[in-house]
Amino acid sequence: MKLPGHDAIARQADEHLVTQRVKLPRKVVERPLRQVAQRLALALLVLLVTVAIVYADSDGYHDSADSSVSLLDSAYYATVTLSTTGYGDITPVSDSARLTNILVITPLRVLFLIILVGTTLEVLTERTREEWRINRWRSALRDHTVVVGFGTKGRSAIQTVLATGLNKQQVVVVDPSAKVVDAATADGYAGVVGDATRSEVLKRAEADRARQIIIATQRDDTAVLVTLTARQLNRGAKIVAAVREEENAPLLRQSGADAVITSASAAGRLLGLSVLSPAAGMVMEDLIQQGTGLDLVERPVIKAEVGRSPRETDDLVVSVVRGHRVLGYDDPSVAELQLTDRLITIVRATPGTRVTPDIRPLSME
Repeated sequence: MKLPGHDAIARQADEHLVTQRVKLPRKVVERPLRQVAQRLALALLVLLVTVAIVYADSDGYHDSADSSVSLLDSAYYATVTLSTTGYGDITPVSDSARLTNILVITPLRVLFLIILVGTTLEVLTERTREEWRINRWRSALRDHTVVVGFGTKGRSAIQTVLATGLNKQQVVVVDPSAKVVDAATADGYAGVVGDATRSEVLKRAEADRARQIIIATQRDDTAVLVTLTARQLNRGAKIVAAVREEENAPLLRQSGADAVITSASAAGRLLGLSVLSPAAGMVMEDLIQQGTGLDLVERPVIKAEVGRSPRETDDLVVSVVRGHRVLGYDDPSVAELQLTDRLITIVRATPGTRVTPDIRPLSME
């Protein structure tokens, strides 16, 4: 398989103007255009009220041009007054006009400025608040899950992990599409827009402090490069990657993936099993859907089970994890369970069902 170099991918990302930035979930707020329109309408209302007040007491004002104040002159005076320009060609001369300027027009001027300047201040405040949220999020993020690719595979992987009790706040989605990341943040996940083959993008997702990294990209060559970059940043994380072609799976393992799922082959095997036995196909599909029906759960051996065989436990044991090996329940070497063993069992899904992950790489025997 011919893999494009990092430079080629970097140039491709630049051509598509991919922006690397962090997006956090946020509450749905009113549309910005609607907010601006409301502020402009309120400012216009303040201006019209001022015009009406000046025109109603036009006899109390003096125009240096023709001594009389018309409706246009009132609008002109209100505009230059509220904007604090104040040319001085139209001035209040009567006591009532001056009192109105003190008690009414001056507060309206302040309100007008608050409306206009407040929009700018709100934008700056929002940017500061967002930067503060991101910094706080970075400092608190530990042992989280990074998901590269938020397509069908990535979404399904997240849903399965969440079914085991993981909080959405512990999931960070990385995708080159801003729209895809927006969809992820709308679902409650943190997101990073950028090319995950670049180390700086994964660093923005705090991949160097992640506990597990799920790679669900659309291309196998991209998955290889992301795996290499992720393993370089984090030596201890569990990295699981998906590939389309089975021939690329060994390359993913050599790149540092602890487990590789071949999506095309897995779907084909499930199809073949369903043809031979539709009921068996239904059971397998149920097992891979975490949180419903039957679930595969990995748990430690309890003291009461030490010395027993896998068949003597209360749960239905299908495999035993001993060290770095995954052994079948009928393997002679696991005739007696040890306290350091872990059991992979089939249980009925309940709200309290949890899968306890093991970050050590496993080799199937």
